[in-house]
Amino acid sequence: MSSQSQGFVRELKDAVSGRTAVLVIGVLLLQLGFITSYVGALHAPKPHRLSIGVVAPAQQQPQLVGALDQVPGQAVRATPVADQDTAIARIKDQKLYAALVVDPSGTQDTLLVASARGKSAATAAQSIVTPLEQQQGRTVRTQDVAPLPPGDANGLTSFYLVIGWCVGGYLVASILGISAGSRPANRDRALIRTGVLALYSIAAGLGGTLIAGPILNALPGSIAGLWGVGSLVVFAVGTVTMALECLFDLVGIGLAVLLFVVLGNPSAGGVFPPPLMPPFWRAIGAWLPNGAGTDATRSIAYFGATNLTVPLLVLAAWAAAGLAVTLVAVSTRPRGGREVAAPPEPGAVTAG
Repeated sequence: MSSQSQGFVRELKDAVSGRTAVLVIGVLLLQLGFITSYVGALHAPKPHRLSIGVVAPAQQQPQLVGALDQVPGQAVRATPVADQDTAIARIKDQKLYAALVVDPSGTQDTLLVASARGKSAATAAQSIVTPLEQQQGRTVRTQDVAPLPPGDANGLTSFYLVIGWCVGGYLVASILGISAGSRPANRDRALIRTGVLALYSIAAGLGGTLIAGPILNALPGSIAGLWGVGSLVVFAVGTVTMALECLFDLVGIGLAVLLFVVLGNPSAGGVFPPPLMPPFWRAIGAWLPNGAGTDATRSIAYFGATNLTVPLLVLAAWAAAGLAVTLVAVSTRPRGGREVAAPPEPGAVTAG
C-alpha cells in the first residue's frame, strides 16, 4: 500500500471512529424502523372489532347483531342497545364507534357515527352496514352525533398537537443532556434538571393549547384541561428521555426517538383509530404517551372529558417511571457523560 493510501486510511480512522460508525449504523436502523413502522401501521387500514351498537325491535335485534358479528375478519364487535338515546350516550362516552338504529315503521334506518373520534372509523362503519341493509331491502342514512368543527375538518389537530408536545419533551431533555452531561452529577442536579423540565412542560402545554385553540381556532375544549394534558405529555416524554440518557448516554436519545417517534406516532390513533390498525400498533398505542395524549386531548375537545382516567394514569406512570429511573441511576451508578462546571472566579487559585 502506498504512503498516500496509508495516510488516507489513517485520516479515515481518525475522522470516523468505531463509536461514530456504530452511531451512524444506529441512525440508519432508526430510519428504516421509521419507514417500516409508519408504512406498516397506515398502509392498509382494515376494521377489527369495530364496536357498533344495534337498536332494533326484540325479534330483529339478535339477527342483526349476529349478521354484524359474522362480517369477515372479525371486523365488527356488535352490541345490542336498548334505544337511540342510550346509543348516542354510549357513542359520546366513547364506548361505541357507531350504532345502527332500525326504524320498525319504515324501511330507512339510521347509522349513528362520531367523526370526532375518527372519520375513517365512521366511513368503515358505513361501508359495513350499508351492504347488510341493502341485502334486507332497506336503506340507511348517516347521522353524525359528534361532528368535527370547520377548524378541524379531518380530526387531526389533537394528534398533531400531541406530536408537537412529544417532540418538545424529548428535544428539551436531549438538549439538557448534551449541554450539561447525559447523567446529572448528583441527586440535586437531577432535581434541578427535572425542575427546568417541569417549567418547560408548563410553558409548552400552555403555548400549544393557545395556538391550537384561541389563536388558530382549530381545537375546541377547555383551555385548562388541554393545558394540563399537554404539560403532562411533555413532562412524561421528557423524564423518560432523561432516564434513557442516564442509562445509555447518547444512545438514550436514539432510544427515545425509537419509542416516541418510530413506535409512538403511528400507533397513537391520529390518522386511523385503533380498530383500523394492524395488531401490533393497535396493541401498543394506548399505552404510549403519544396515544394516551391523543386520547385525552380528543376526549377534552369533543367528548366532554369522558374516559380520561386511563390516559391520564398512563401519562402519569411514564412520568413517574422516568423520574424514578433518573434518580436511581444518579444515586447508584458512576456518572457518565460530562457535567459542565462553573468557570472559576477571576483571581481564584486552582489546584495543580
